Amino acid sequence: MNREEEFINYNAPADLNRWRTIALGIGGIFSIVILGIAVFFPEQREQALRSWLLGFIFWGGIGIGGLGILILQHLTGGAWGIVIRRIAEACSRTLPIIAVLFVPIAVGVATHSIYEWTHLIGTDDKIVEWKQPYLTEHWFIIRAALYFVLWGIMAYFLNKWSLQQDQTDDFETALKMAEDLSKFSGPTMVFYVLVVSFAAIDWVMTLDPHWFSTIWGLLFAVSWALSCFCFSVALLAVLANKAPLNRILGSRHFQDIGKLMLALVMVWAYFNFSQFLIIWSGNLPEETRWYLTRMEGTWGVIGILLIVFHFAFPFLVLLNRDLKRNAKWLAATAIFILILRLVDMFYLIGPSPQIGMDGKSADFMNSFSWMYLVAPLGVGGIWLWYFFGELMKRPLVPINDPYLESAINHGKGH
Repeated sequence: MNREEEFINYNAPADLNRWRTIALGIGGIFSIVILGIAVFFPEQREQALRSWLLGFIFWGGIGIGGLGILILQHLTGGAWGIVIRRIAEACSRTLPIIAVLFVPIAVGVATHSIYEWTHLIGTDDKIVEWKQPYLTEHWFIIRAALYFVLWGIMAYFLNKWSLQQDQTDDFETALKMAEDLSKFSGPTMVFYVLVVSFAAIDWVMTLDPHWFSTIWGLLFAVSWALSCFCFSVALLAVLANKAPLNRILGSRHFQDIGKLMLALVMVWAYFNFSQFLIIWSGNLPEETRWYLTRMEGTWGVIGILLIVFHFAFPFLVLLNRDLKRNAKWLAATAIFILILRLVDMFYLIGPSPQIGMDGKSADFMNSFSWMYLVAPLGVGGIWLWYFFGELMKRPLVPINDPYLESAINHGKGH
């Protein structure tokens, strides 16, 4: 039996079907709870939708980050990209469910139930007035639809051509397809980062309509890529002992991905520090207020925890070569970083001004809610259910990629 027949006839592990069912059950129950509160308890609607936004940004970021990793892999090549590609492709194909999960946020914007700026239009607030007509309910929703369309076009062609490569028997044709994918990914990466920047500004930064940052979009592009790498490592570690990945994955593959995780952790810290340094040295009240809120009380403690456990600890751990080559230890580190990624998103969303507070941010005790814990479980369960379904539709490796053999040999090397 040749390699192509071996992988085409491969059935996905039965565990994935079981995980998919569990994910749907958990996601369905918790989503009904959060959305039910938003519908039937108007006084809790803003909190429910803010919590849903947290879950959406975290899990949707993994899917959108997967698209970025897929573009990067085709653009740069490398053995790490061969083994991670099918996970990245499955992440990119979750865009339809991510768009569905965005619907409660769109409804919240249309009903003035989530963003403070929807209550400040037409008032004497000069900053919001200056941001018109960009900050309007209709344009907000239209832009979101445009983002999903543009991401969808990118994902469609990358997945389509990858599938066509699987179906060809000619090496030269497969090599030509790989070159075409690389050429397509160059300009696509530019548009991808631009779309991510605008989406991050719309969905998160405008929670505080009086604040702005010019590095915000790049920060989210890096953060979502890091989230997807961590998610992919955790999944690869689980599948590493199952066919066919037990014959594909090697310690050097995990080492390479661990290096990329280390790089993104450092870039995340660099962007955050650059943003802080520039705003703090500028000493403008409308900018420093955002940080002052997050440096007081419990929010300040969370900020310190992020510095220590989102940057310093992973930085030191991922410097260790042996740890990066150990799938289980690297996966444990990746899951730890993923938890801190959720905390980081909460740190950005939680202290933002709530409706009716006249631009003032709430302290931790007045802004924290149990719904911030439940909503990510609801969104995550639904997203994982859809993701596992997409992952099982194709072989777990690109069976006719011209660089697959060299990628396998690279992973088994020392």
